[in-house]
Amino acid sequence: MTDTERLLVLNMVEDIGSIRTQALLKYFGSLDKVFKASGDEIGKVEKVGPIIAARMPQAIKEINLKKEMDLIKKHGVKVITFLDKDYPENLKNIYDPPVVLYVKGNILPEDKLAIAIVGSRLASFYGLQTAEKLGFELASHGITIVSGLAMGIDSSAHKGALKAKKRTIAVLGSGLANIYPEEHKDLADKISESGAVISEFPMRTIPDKGNFPKRNRIISGLSLGVVCVEAAEKSGALITCDCALEQGREVFAVPGKVDSMTSKGTNKLIKQGAKLAQGVEDILEEFNLGNFASCPTEGSVLDKDESLVYTLLSSDPKHMDDICQESGIGLNRIAGILLNLEIKKFVKQLPGKNFVKI
Repeated sequence: MTDTERLLVLNMVEDIGSIRTQALLKYFGSLDKVFKASGDEIGKVEKVGPIIAARMPQAIKEINLKKEMDLIKKHGVKVITFLDKDYPENLKNIYDPPVVLYVKGNILPEDKLAIAIVGSRLASFYGLQTAEKLGFELASHGITIVSGLAMGIDSSAHKGALKAKKRTIAVLGSGLANIYPEEHKDLADKISESGAVISEFPMRTIPDKGNFPKRNRIISGLSLGVVCVEAAEKSGALITCDCALEQGREVFAVPGKVDSMTSKGTNKLIKQGAKLAQGVEDILEEFNLGNFASCPTEGSVLDKDESLVYTLLSSDPKHMDDICQESGIGLNRIAGILLNLEIKKFVKQLPGKNFVKI
């Protein structure tokens, strides 16, 4: 059994989850030793507890891995674990990253430059229009749009990115063999062709109510910031915003009509200190991406690779090799990108092939 298969099994055992899996791996040193451990040995692991430890060895044996692997193959899904090099960097840095990600489509290094757009399922025409416009404009600037495939704001954000013929990622609260909502199966297929549809849940998982708060931490975890377009006072979108704050991400809110039920949550976010987003410029400027919208004749427009490299830089010097590794772009291409950024006066080269953002 491979480590990927072991992590699939652990992910299917009830009450294990990311934190306990990390604790088990740290204590035993390898997944192989975890699987060979007795209940008494597992009980010594902090955060696991005697009840879970006692039933865990038997629970592992009862998992039908073959059935899960057959479903993965049938639906053309890839599995990325938190031990893999191609696991999304933004997500890896949160407190409780998913043990495994089921992926239909592709997650690319450029998806590090991502913004989540979330909001009400019962959105107004204004909200739907705003979400699609933000999705289109942000995606047009080389930013990957992340959302939850739900009715309303989520689907509009995805559609905006698709209209721009750019990348978008949908995070589900169900398994990939059980797309929810069913009405968005075609939308999910389109997203997987130009981005990815992902889930941490086993393939046949139903869209249980308790899955969606877990899903929301992935939406924010994949992103540099979360934009809430419309939300009632007790909307699930506000949970995503809470996750973003806990993860150290930026939170933006689009102002709405004071008498609209679906704007009460977003207006409250602004009162509590969320950044006001009246347009795409407010979001771009927060991440020092405002110049990306400049006139092409001024030589300041950046393509998606240049945008990605630019976001990896700061006022602290960073070596070209590190930029290459973090971006996933080849060394020769990186050299050309950095030269272009210098010419456009976005970065400055220091001695020793170190670079800083201007």
